[in-house]
Amino acid sequence: MATEIERKFLVRSNEYASLATERIEIRQAYLSSDPDATVRLRICGENAWLTVKSRNIGAARGEWEYKIPAADAVEMLQATGRPCLHKTRHIIPASGGLKWEVDEFHNPEPGLVIAEIELPDSGHAVELPRGSARK
Repeated sequence: MATEIERKFLVRSNEYASLATERIEIRQAYLSSDPDATVRLRICGENAWLTVKSRNIGAARGEWEYKIPAADAVEMLQATGRPCLHKTRHIIPASGGLKWEVDEFHNPEPGLVIAEIELPDSGHAVELPRGSARK
């Protein structure tokens, strides 16, 4: 089992945009929002993934991610009729080889911006990017 350890923060300013080294357009939908087994479908350009996540235990949870054909992902989104989320992900390098992923939501919550960082362990110190507040 893969373990994901991440911290999320609400972003209060747009300073992140000038720090980004990459931008990715993402469409995604949750096929299951059960906290014991969340299932997410994500499309990024020509790539798509199906991801299953277990319930959080502190900052950690199980995560299994599988690449699938983008055409299949589009068909699944259409077949399920689930609401589709659209966001732009801004990648910002962080110390220690880590990276911030700052998501700027276009729908369903235009203006919402959340920064997250995946950590090597739950005790790892986090240096907040400029313009962030703890969430």
